[in-house]
Amino acid sequence: MTTTTTYDFRDGNGPVPAHKHPNGGGWVADSAYVAISAYVGPNAAVYGTARVQEYAKILGNAKVYGDAYISDNAKVLGNAKVYGNADISGNAKVYGNALVYNSALVCGNAEIYGNAKIYDNADVFGNVEVYDEAHIFGNAMVSGDVEIYGDALVCD
Repeated sequence: MTTTTTYDFRDGNGPVPAHKHPNGGGWVADSAYVAISAYVGPNAAVYGTARVQEYAKILGNAKVYGDAYISDNAKVLGNAKVYGNADISGNAKVYGNALVYNSALVCGNAEIYGNAKIYDNADVFGNVEVYDEAHIFGNAMVSGDVEIYGDALVCD
């Protein structure tokens, strides 16, 4: 008799087949993919059909789900959530209580933190820092050496 391990990611789907990632011990749904070279910390979770590739790290209480894609040396940590079709790559960091979702792209050396939100089809790359309550959304594209903070709204 084969026993299937399940875990409830508290996403409304109840317990689903899952396993602990060998590099870090965090929960990964069997429907998601996490490379052996990636790291999922003991309190982090990857579920849905999300993919975590290369040397990406999911740390703290971070959650990566939906069809999100995390790659290269990107980090998602703290209480951050990355979901939908969001793509985080390069050396980008998403942390604090930040949210990146829909089809947003965050790459390069970008840092998204605090309660910042990046969503819709927004692209954030280069050395951009987005923090506090700032939102970047719509088809906005932000790049270069830029800081966006406070309660700023950037859209196109």
